[in-house]
Amino acid sequence: MSRRNNKLSHISIPELSLVLLIGPSGSGKSTFARRFFKPTEIISSDVCRGLISDDENNQTVSADAFELVRFIAAKRLKLGLLTVIDATNVQPESRREWIRLAREYHVLPVAIVLNMPEELCQDRNVERSDRNFGKHVIPQQLSQLKRGLRGLREEGFRHIFEMRTEEDVAKLETITRTPLYNNKKDEHGPFDIIGDVHGCYDELCTLLDTLGYQVDKENATLISAPQTTNADGYTRFRKPVFVGDLVDRGPKSPQVLRLVMNMVNNGLALCVPGNHDAKLLRYLNGKNVQLRHGLEQTVTQLASETPEFLDTVKSFIDGLVSHYVLDDGKLVVAHAGLKESMQGRGSGAVREFCLYGETTGETDEFGLPVRYNWALEYKGRAMVVYGHTPVPTPQWLNHTIDIDTGCVFGASLTALRYPERELVSVPALEQYAVPGRPIGYNADSTLSVQQQYDNVLDIEDFTGKKILQTRFSHNITIREENSIAALEVMSRFTINPRWLIYLPPTMSPAETSREEGLLEHPAEGLAYYREAGIAKVICEEKHMGSRAVVIVCKDENVAAERFGVTGEGNGVIYTRTGRPFFADKQTEQAFIARINTALINTGFYERFNTDWVCLDAELMPWSAKAQSLLQNQYAAVGTAGGKALPVVVNALHQAISNGAPAGALLEKYTQRLEQTGSYVKAYRQYCWPVNSLEDYKLAPFHIMATEGKTWFDKDHEWHMSAIRNICVGDEQLLRATPYLLVETGNDASEQEAINWWKQLTAAGGEGMVVKPSTFLSKDAKGLIQPAIKIRGAEYLRIIYGPEYDATENLERLRSRKLSGKRSLALREFALGLEGLERFVNKDPLQLVHQCVFGILALESEPVDPRL
Repeated sequence: MSRRNNKLSHISIPELSLVLLIGPSGSGKSTFARRFFKPTEIISSDVCRGLISDDENNQTVSADAFELVRFIAAKRLKLGLLTVIDATNVQPESRREWIRLAREYHVLPVAIVLNMPEELCQDRNVERSDRNFGKHVIPQQLSQLKRGLRGLREEGFRHIFEMRTEEDVAKLETITRTPLYNNKKDEHGPFDIIGDVHGCYDELCTLLDTLGYQVDKENATLISAPQTTNADGYTRFRKPVFVGDLVDRGPKSPQVLRLVMNMVNNGLALCVPGNHDAKLLRYLNGKNVQLRHGLEQTVTQLASETPEFLDTVKSFIDGLVSHYVLDDGKLVVAHAGLKESMQGRGSGAVREFCLYGETTGETDEFGLPVRYNWALEYKGRAMVVYGHTPVPTPQWLNHTIDIDTGCVFGASLTALRYPERELVSVPALEQYAVPGRPIGYNADSTLSVQQQYDNVLDIEDFTGKKILQTRFSHNITIREENSIAALEVMSRFTINPRWLIYLPPTMSPAETSREEGLLEHPAEGLAYYREAGIAKVICEEKHMGSRAVVIVCKDENVAAERFGVTGEGNGVIYTRTGRPFFADKQTEQAFIARINTALINTGFYERFNTDWVCLDAELMPWSAKAQSLLQNQYAAVGTAGGKALPVVVNALHQAISNGAPAGALLEKYTQRLEQTGSYVKAYRQYCWPVNSLEDYKLAPFHIMATEGKTWFDKDHEWHMSAIRNICVGDEQLLRATPYLLVETGNDASEQEAINWWKQLTAAGGEGMVVKPSTFLSKDAKGLIQPAIKIRGAEYLRIIYGPEYDATENLERLRSRKLSGKRSLALREFALGLEGLERFVNKDPLQLVHQCVFGILALESEPVDPRL
């Protein structure tokens, strides 16, 4: 609206808008801007001239300065930030560019006009010694301003404020920012988002009843809504959100309108308009609308309604907002969907997209327009829930979901429960209309839409420097050089990427021990968690094997449906860098079959309400994966030392018998011979012949994820107990991990852990892993180490070499630095959990792989591999 401001103490503008200050030089635009807007919100043409030429009054660079102004403004509007243009803007052609920019970014243009007296402007310019333009300039600018004032609305401005005197400006105290109607970010739900109803009143009442609402069907009113308690313990009433197309084709459009209007008007529901609703509004307003596509039925049904009811319907539909942004921007609801660049914006183009989506300009074999699938390119953070295009089943694609399941065409009416992401459907009582094209006529019966899309990943997501956000930790930076290494691994060596949903993190050792002859000791690990405020830890035996991720599906149909993998069996086992454990696919599937049988026989799938599981585990023996390492590195060292050192020792004995002073040398090489023997004995304990499946052992220690659920909220004792139940199903193959619960700060409890570690390592074991009792633990700085390994002296001989425990070597090794390894462990831990969460939430594989890829990239950082 256009206003003179001499009677106003405050004005309101949209929270997201492009504000043009309009007025001649000397009218006080810059002073006005500084008074009411943040410095970062103001883009001044004068300042931009100064940035370019070191002279704010240099008119010869005006074209370049305005190019810079537009560039900065575009970047701000893209990010959804209010922007103020401080320039004269008195000519219609100069304002035209800003209107075009506002439309490009779907923001509302606002004009604040400072139409000051000529004398005032001239006096102000005289006081500025840096201004030297002629006296004709201000009258000319004022003349241009006055000629264009009446046309501001036609130019595209919907909010116009004019001030003509200094008193007008002085009386203005505040400029408030009004949230757009679509901004419902402060509403957090829980919501039940309901697909296209199309006059199917009986089915709508049944669906609401199934969802827990009580409806007075005869009077079309909501009696009560169900309540849900969230993770923070707050109980809230659930709220339906309708995606539009309430009317047409179905038998009871007036009843649907009456129920939804009652719910919305009483604040019990939200609703966005559909294209059928908008068409009905045009008809009720007397527009020339063709009675087709079901509107003819709605018009017939409304014929018996009162004029008052029809007026209410008109007012209701006219007041519906194109889309809603809910739950802090995490959820967007629009009838036909919405691109990220349009979310939370207000323009005619946004409303048009929300009602109709996009078309390619082509028609299909049924004579209907071909709709462009905007969701194929969607990469936004907000979940977008929409309808408009009927589908056989709700379809997730790139964090969007179409829930129009064609109730009016005899299929079903569907609701998405948010934030639970649970789908609830009720069948249609009958087919009320025939679709113009068969529902899902061009669908692939094998793969979901998301899986078809996942066949091609965007290379830009996996090259160059990346900053990955996780909900468990701070942002994680992936450097370009590390991305290149990860791309090599992922493209050449990993398993089928569709299986690759999780990679486990590396594990950091404890602080170096000062105990005689030792690098690592449980005391330091326990002290780390005690000092971090962790009162209870779990100590687990560290297995003599290799880290493995195991994914098992109940059958091959599940593998195809959930992972999009066909013809590769019903599971996979891979290393912590994503490589297959078994070169032979037949052996791998026989291994998976054994685990699957154990899961079935122990009732795991029923107990966890799932048909697949991802396990973090240890596969033994170590030689099953590290055969070449053993042969080419460890065995080579052991063999060389075992052959050469006895000869040297014998020669020294002979030299001493001949009177040579070689006693010190003999002692030194005798010790080396003993150390080499210990070295060979140590690595041999990690090897045994593997001739069949019976020779393998698998020790799971985490249930990472199942359908619709990650298990990070359970403590480690819960994991150990649940896994013990699985192991009962195949005790030949599966091994439950021994563990001990320890109270930090309790001397007796800590000593018990130390004694157990000594027993494990004395018997040839690798050592133990110390973890907080809870899966996720934080202190004031953020995540703390999820696990710390305490390795025994003989195992470390394999890692550091036969002579590592010689006094001079041990002292040197004690200066090892752990900060890099610990940082790496935390970053990989956060990324691993994030990737699994994304997969469970049915995010695109592209987003899951950002995390997996990030871990592979971090693995190429220069960290001592012996730590």
